Amino acid sequence: MEEHRTAQATDPGRDAQVSLYADSLFAHLPRADQRRWAQLYLRGLLTTPGRKSIRRLAAAVSTSPATTSQSLHQFISASPWDWVPARQELIRLTNEHFPLRALTIGTVVLPKRGEHTCGVHRRFVPAAGRTISCQVGLGAFVTTGEEDLPVDWRLLLPEQWNEDAKLRQRARIPASARYQPVWEHILDLVGSVSTALPRGLPAHVPVVADLSEHLDVGRLLVALDRGGHHFVVAVPAALPVLPADPNVSRAVPGTVDARLGPVGARQFLQRHHALPPRAVTLTASDGRGRQMRVVSGLVRLPGSCRTYRIFTEWRPAASRAPRVWITSLTGRRVEQLTALAQAQSGTRLAVSALERDYGLLDFEGRSYPGWHHHVTLVSAAHLYDRLIQTGALDERLPQSA
Repeated sequence: MEEHRTAQATDPGRDAQVSLYADSLFAHLPRADQRRWAQLYLRGLLTTPGRKSIRRLAAAVSTSPATTSQSLHQFISASPWDWVPARQELIRLTNEHFPLRALTIGTVVLPKRGEHTCGVHRRFVPAAGRTISCQVGLGAFVTTGEEDLPVDWRLLLPEQWNEDAKLRQRARIPASARYQPVWEHILDLVGSVSTALPRGLPAHVPVVADLSEHLDVGRLLVALDRGGHHFVVAVPAALPVLPADPNVSRAVPGTVDARLGPVGARQFLQRHHALPPRAVTLTASDGRGRQMRVVSGLVRLPGSCRTYRIFTEWRPAASRAPRVWITSLTGRRVEQLTALAQAQSGTRLAVSALERDYGLLDFEGRSYPGWHHHVTLVSAAHLYDRLIQTGALDERLPQSA
């Protein structure tokens, strides 16, 4: 194996930090050359400006970019190494150095050309305003109150990818990877993060997700509740709910009162919310405060006796209705619940940073393992920078570095 040197001027102290960090994440890799390529790929993500293609990463970390490019491509796209232990270490490091305020689920859309890249499909993307060919990933982000740190990922496979054996073989999709609804992927992410923590996901750390476009969200809420996980989840406006008090009646003038049956969540809030709307002030990351009015009410889901709180921003004259949220944290103040719901916007900013600064969208391979390898190293690069900011890595450097 040739000795690699960065093509740019190197910083010995930074190189030592990256090496130490990479060693802790990829100690499970059985071969020394695999650990070396992981370190070089990570270093490339951290130092390469602009688009982070394999070729550009190789040019940034080696004086033999052609050979290094081939080896990095092999390591990311074809080498059969397990990404799960590296992600478990990411979760452990995050828990060790940052406070866990919430576990937030973020969605990333990765535009793709062609039909053979794993999981690619046609989808209407509201942000783009059109239907595009893309992959869709779900990320689990640890929300600290100041930032969001990605620690685990799932790639959504559309149903058509279940049956095409040739397509699956070409993309190296394992038999265990099949179509799953989004709510099952989220439950899987929550379980993965909880398993990696010494005592599981703490009870005070809720799961925050936007499932306002998923009609089967009720299945996620029930499953989270059964697993002992609190949640703050945006739901479809038409999600059927019942009043927590079964004696609440329809109260329709001129008719005999009858108990209120299931109605849509937004309709319930419009008719049965606690009046008047509660004034809430939210402080943005730039220190600016935003005032809003929030209405809420206590509900049950059909077939369940558990009580939840639903809430939404009160904007009767708005042309676009705000999202409706449901939470198991019925004892929390409305101000706290609203702040947790707003954590979803911080996750969107984190996804944008991963795309802009860490090459989240720049993976050129087609394989299922390659996608997971790439997003794992992207998450590792992001966490590295945050650990450097806190000085956590300096404490681990050997005295000779």
